[in-house]
Amino acid sequence: MAEIRVNPTRMEMKKLQSRYTTARRGHKLLKDKRDELMKQFLEVVREDKALRERVEKALELYYKGFSVASASANPKMLEESLICPKKEGKLEVTYKNMMSVTVPEFSYSEAESEEAAAQSFNYGLAFTSGDLDVSLRELGGILEDLVRMAELEKQAQLLAEEIEKTRRRVNALEYIMMPQYLAAIKTIKMKLDENERGNTTRLMKVKDMMLEEQRRAGKEVQEEEEE
Repeated sequence: MAEIRVNPTRMEMKKLQSRYTTARRGHKLLKDKRDELMKQFLEVVREDKALRERVEKALELYYKGFSVASASANPKMLEESLICPKKEGKLEVTYKNMMSVTVPEFSYSEAESEEAAAQSFNYGLAFTSGDLDVSLRELGGILEDLVRMAELEKQAQLLAEEIEKTRRRVNALEYIMMPQYLAAIKTIKMKLDENERGNTTRLMKVKDMMLEEQRRAGKEVQEEEEE
């Protein structure tokens, strides 16, 4: 760990102590933010996991029905039956702030004409099997879940990136900056104490020299008076 090179003065020590206090306060705030981000992240992941299990189960039923329908129908007829959509979907994206992280929110809506709404499907039922109808119903029922799952996974990705950034900042403060400030403050204190001890020693020596000089002067005066 690199040391901070500073002048060993009391003003510099006060400046470093102020920086250390600020760094310690920032470290606490960042730790609280990291913990709250982790809480939000785990909630998103739990909901996404439950939603994914439900979607995968529905997709499994859809693929089974569609595979049976594909096997029993003419491929050309099947393609013509599915070429025109019955509904038109609209996806709107808004954004919200989650612990200083801007995450998206998806809103999905469907619109269909009156003519299409009057029909169960957008194809004739004479040349298609019931398995195709069942599989399309399963697929149509999970569209909102798929949109919600995409929203949750994007939120989880953005939260994970912010958690990693916050973790690095917390570690930088805890293991680099704060120890550097403490080491610099300790070095300045030791230097100031050493200078103070040196000054005290010099003052004591000067005092002894002055007392010795006074003693000699008094002795000379006494000798002159005796003569």
